[in-house]
Amino acid sequence: MHVPATIKMVEVGPRDGLQNETNALSPIERVAVIKRLQASGLQMIEAGSFVSPSWVPQMSDTDRVLASLNLEEGARYPVLVPNMKGFAAALAAGVKDIAVFAAASETFSIRNINCSIEESFLRFYEVCEAAKDNGIAVRGYVSCVLGCPYEGSVDPVAVADVAKKLIDAGCYEISLGDTVGVGTPAKAQEMIRSVTAQVPVEKLAAHFHDTYGQALANLLAVMELGVATIDSSVAGLGGCPYAQGAAGNVASEDVLYMLEGMNVETGVDMATLVDAGRYVCNLLDKQPVSKVSLAWKES
Repeated sequence: MHVPATIKMVEVGPRDGLQNETNALSPIERVAVIKRLQASGLQMIEAGSFVSPSWVPQMSDTDRVLASLNLEEGARYPVLVPNMKGFAAALAAGVKDIAVFAAASETFSIRNINCSIEESFLRFYEVCEAAKDNGIAVRGYVSCVLGCPYEGSVDPVAVADVAKKLIDAGCYEISLGDTVGVGTPAKAQEMIRSVTAQVPVEKLAAHFHDTYGQALANLLAVMELGVATIDSSVAGLGGCPYAQGAAGNVASEDVLYMLEGMNVETGVDMATLVDAGRYVCNLLDKQPVSKVSLAWKES
């Protein structure tokens, strides 16, 4: 089995996870969660988003969250920016990293952000250009890379085309999201092969949801093709409003356990990560989804 010797773990729980939880945490609580995650050794942690509070109330006051974090050194804290209004707010908050979202499914794009794929790029080009002018790094996300809740299967070539456009717009990395968690290892590899025909594999990340229990298998499959960045959510936080019974992002603890079992370096400490997951779940009054967290015994 040939996989990268080192994997960069990108923690998406404080944004992609919490925005899909029913209970909303206060800015102070969100900061406490992020600091625990950073203490585990994670160096890339999504801190929030600058979207309308009426649409995503869980992400309200992201500026207050950022004000309590050290943005000048240590971990990086990207925030989601959907348009120039969001970018202006992010810029005022002093961010160093932002993320933009596109979709490989036309119907999903229209229903999720109320515009076509082509129209979404008109927004992203403007945001990316402004980010470049202000020395801000941009990460790109592609939704529905292995299936769409409205269109069903998604052509891997369509995924590759969107990923290439995001790279051309100035994104340093593209996170490929199995939004509804319907992918399987063979389909995941087929998608990666299509994308790497247009985008270097070192610029790709895997962002897989675990609706059908396939996320770890899919991650291993794309690691075998050279993908060395993995998005995950502590305690398996979140869900997906587009898939009935969706389990949300693959749990960070479960990803780390798999990687440690293959002697893959991450720089992340399991005990501290498990503690962070249990801490946020206590705040949310829920059990962790992470199987490792549920099985973990304190030493």
